[in-house]
This record gives sequence, structure tokens and C-alpha cells, in this order.
Amino acid sequence: MKWKVLHSEYLFNQPWLTVRKDHCLLPNGKEIPAFYVNEYPEWVNVFALTDEGNVVMVKQYRHGIEQVSIELPGGVAEKGEDLLEACQRELLEETGYEFEQWEFLGKVCANPSTTNNFTHFFLATKGRKVAAQNLDEEEDLEVLELPVEEVKRMALDNEIVQSLHTNGIFYALLRLNKMG
Repeated sequence: MKWKVLHSEYLFNQPWLTVRKDHCLLPNGKEIPAFYVNEYPEWVNVFALTDEGNVVMVKQYRHGIEQVSIELPGGVAEKGEDLLEACQRELLEETGYEFEQWEFLGKVCANPSTTNNFTHFFLATKGRKVAAQNLDEEEDLEVLELPVEEVKRMALDNEIVQSLHTNGIFYALLRLNKMG
């Protein structure tokens, strides 16, 4: 079932968007002269649960949908960076929180037809705020601490619209036996 790539060329190659055009040969002999793939680095996000039972979330503007969005902390793993270390770094940068216990929950691909990366989910517990935010120039994040039940309600009521983050929320709620 796997396709053979006969030729690839990059049509657009920038830090936040890379588009590749592949000329592919299918197992049945048919050729697809132009199949487009969006290349992205690996993404990470974390359901970070404080000792008080609150989830550390971030609120930020998302230009693609022109809305303010509440999401899990997370971001891009740098090339060659361990995924757990990337998640810990992103959490500290975005929120100023550090956590002692970490557990990998799983991974999903946003669209395996046209994207090449995965989002990796982690659960963090036993944490606290240890520093101020250290945001990138284009970031403007408000840190929130929300009760687990409120995050669950928001996800179920479609108030959290970032699909990859709702996946991470549901993975964490299942792990914590909080879905019932």
C-alpha cells in the first residue's frame, strides 16, 4: 500500500510553513504527479495538574480563526530535542511552571494525509510556579489555572477549539479517571 516517491521539490520553505510537492508511484502503477505535503516539526502539549487540582492553561489570540483561544501549554520541539524536554521547556517558557512528575499519554497526527508530524501529549503533576514567563517576541499569553471539571466542561461544550489540545485533554482525563 505504500507509495514510492519518484521526485520531491519544495515549493515553500519558511520556519512556520514548509510545503513539499511529491511525484508518487502507487502500488497499482498509477502515478500522482503532484501530491502536496505540509512539513512541520513535532509538537508537544501538556495537561499540567497542580497540587490544588487546577490545570495550567494559556489564553491567546489565534489569527487563523481570528479568536482568543484557551489551550494547553505547548509548542514546537526543536530539531533533535527530546520530546519530554521540549514539553518541559515550553511549559516553563509559556507559564513559569515546573512539574516533578511526567507521563507520556500518546500522540496523534492532525491530518496524516497531508501533514508529516505528530502532536505528543504529556501529563504533568506535582508542580508550581517558579519563574516569570519567558515568551517569544510574537507571543502574548495569559496563564490560567482552571479546575479539572471546568476544563472538562469547556472541552465537552466546544469552548476549547484547538483540536490537538482537546485530544490531549481527553487523553489526560481518561488517564486520571475523570471522564465519567
